[in-house]
Amino acid sequence: MLNLSVLLADSARDQPSATAVIEGPRQMTYHELNTAANQVATLLIRQGIAIGDRVALSVPNILEFPIIYYGILKAGAVAVPLNTMLKRAEVGYHLTDSGARAYFYASEYLPDNAWLAVDDVPTCEHSVEITDLAEVLKACSGEEVLIPTEATDTAVVLYTSGTTGKPKGAELTHANLVTNSLACHRLFGTLDEVQLVTLPLFHSFAQTVQMNAGFSQCGTLVLLPRFDAGTALNLVRDHAVTVFAGVPTMYWALLGEAADREDITELGRQLKVAMSGGAALPVELLKRFETVFGVGIREGYGLSETSPVVAFNRLDRPSRPGSIGIPVWGVELGLRGSDGRPVGPGERGELVVRGPNVMKGYLGRPAATADVLDAEGWFRTGDIARRDDDGFYYIVDRAKDLIVRGGFNVYPREVEEMLMTHPAVSLAAVVGIADERVGEEIKAFIIAQPGATLTEQDVLTWCRDRLAVYKCPRAVQFCDELPLNATGKVLKQELRNSPDSAIA
Repeated sequence: MLNLSVLLADSARDQPSATAVIEGPRQMTYHELNTAANQVATLLIRQGIAIGDRVALSVPNILEFPIIYYGILKAGAVAVPLNTMLKRAEVGYHLTDSGARAYFYASEYLPDNAWLAVDDVPTCEHSVEITDLAEVLKACSGEEVLIPTEATDTAVVLYTSGTTGKPKGAELTHANLVTNSLACHRLFGTLDEVQLVTLPLFHSFAQTVQMNAGFSQCGTLVLLPRFDAGTALNLVRDHAVTVFAGVPTMYWALLGEAADREDITELGRQLKVAMSGGAALPVELLKRFETVFGVGIREGYGLSETSPVVAFNRLDRPSRPGSIGIPVWGVELGLRGSDGRPVGPGERGELVVRGPNVMKGYLGRPAATADVLDAEGWFRTGDIARRDDDGFYYIVDRAKDLIVRGGFNVYPREVEEMLMTHPAVSLAAVVGIADERVGEEIKAFIIAQPGATLTEQDVLTWCRDRLAVYKCPRAVQFCDELPLNATGKVLKQELRNSPDSAIA
């Protein structure tokens, strides 16, 4: 028997009075949080929710998220955290696709009455608005609840972003998530301290590395429902935060905020660990952050389908800028060429993963599962990578983002890294635009440094002096912001499809 909720229950037994969560003026000890989770479990059991039933939640980084998440697990059910940016039709799709029987939602944080989707899904029999939760739970016992589940039972269903079609639900088992959380212990010795959680808890990074791993070590989570760089830095100061995790665009935003503050050096000294994942971290951005804050960023890599952590730059050895590090405990990595055969050090190939963190499959999609998971347990990530002689891995790009220009392969990340070295460039994204003559042309979207004067010709000249001709952008578009998803990743598909993306 194994249940992911023991990570909370064990810490509540060992350190009941320790602070588990802080959110604005509200906070809870481990005992209080575990008791509230037991009440949620009792509520679900009374409603007839059985082992393996799916229960969805549209809840941001507020106190109620861990209460509901662990309550679902304690009831033996399966948690289905949903992106809080989803609109009504999208919520309806996820509730239907997952077969959710119950739904918790925080209407204050959801767009356009999205929670009303539950009315469109007759199979979702129960729903609770977060503002009513405390009142509903008054009638439920807080005595310890733990419905026995097997290690191979599904604990959580995480939906992929759906950039290549309809979102698919990755089924992650109790063993997947427990072992991946424990693997984080071998990476970071500070998860028992104070972490600032700005990444959404419905996403696998914050869920595993910060919440599950942090609670297993009796750490304190400071929750921020909506990321704002100034607010984040204030929380680091006010709560003596020692651990920060973010995606590259968050670090970029923190750098922008740093110019107007006098306490950055002090905050940098306070931070023991800054980690990045979710998207490739430009080396130039890493260097700028380390220069300004005085703390290095440890980059890692993972996917929803891998619970998520696959590789990281460990604290016990020097970090390698541009690298995602080495495999974490228990995980194997490999590189395969287009023919499916392994490639050697220095060569580019698709990154494949095997280990106790790999999902059992996509919910209700055996064909889609077979496309990415072979009989030997290797999961195809769809990312192109290379490995150096010391075993460190480097993500070259997403296979789907590869630009084929006139028969030549162009990796957007390489071009973006070069653009970021320009002193007037703050952030860059590169995409391929359909072109009749060469198949795809290269277009760069640029956010300039504040106050900088930068022209299209400046950018093109910079690239031509440093890149092969076939890798150079044909056009440049300046913008004030880039489209981002809820986790801060740049939405390149939106850039490709924008009405003014065409190259003249």
